[in-house]
Amino acid sequence: MLKILGRKTSINVRKVLWLCAELNITYKHEAWGDEGLSLHAPQFMALNPNALVPVIIDDGLVIWESNAILRYLANSYGGAWLYPEEPRLRAPVDQWIDWQATELNTSWRYAFMSLVRNSPAHQDPRLLAAAVKGWTHTMGILNQQLEKSGRYVAGRHFSLADIPIGLAVNRWFETPLDHPDFPAIQTYYERLTERPGFTTWGRNGTP
Repeated sequence: MLKILGRKTSINVRKVLWLCAELNITYKHEAWGDEGLSLHAPQFMALNPNALVPVIIDDGLVIWESNAILRYLANSYGGAWLYPEEPRLRAPVDQWIDWQATELNTSWRYAFMSLVRNSPAHQDPRLLAAAVKGWTHTMGILNQQLEKSGRYVAGRHFSLADIPIGLAVNRWFETPLDHPDFPAIQTYYERLTERPGFTTWGRNGTP
């Protein structure tokens, strides 16, 4: 049985749990990162020397990095409807998954640490203002893409890219800052909420 390691409040763990809901994958969960299950414990560091979650173990195969896990599970558990095999169809999905991991994640990190985590190291007003501006800019790019695609981030149909992007959109709305009017993102957020996996692991009050 697939084993998923990582606390359920982690946005990257929730990516994997949401995908498991979409693909009806049975799994066993261990809440590494919560009290009593230190990510720096030798047995966890042996699995992921970065001391980060999630980690999965599937029939002896150990994988870390959340988006690599998403791709592996989609390829291994009947997820071609989410992650097409044909290169011209797969490429836009990969493009937006990678954009989320680089451009979007980078843009929200300081603001999220300041406004949600209340990190003492992230309280410089000028840096916070710049971070909010940068985050808003990347969300504007997403809004433009959703206006163009009409429904989901990589096209007309729900895909693997909507899992990391959808959780990032939830984080945007759950962070206490001024949110510009991005109608396509708001419509997208409501559309994702129709999916049980997203209401369980995405739009559940956790940023």
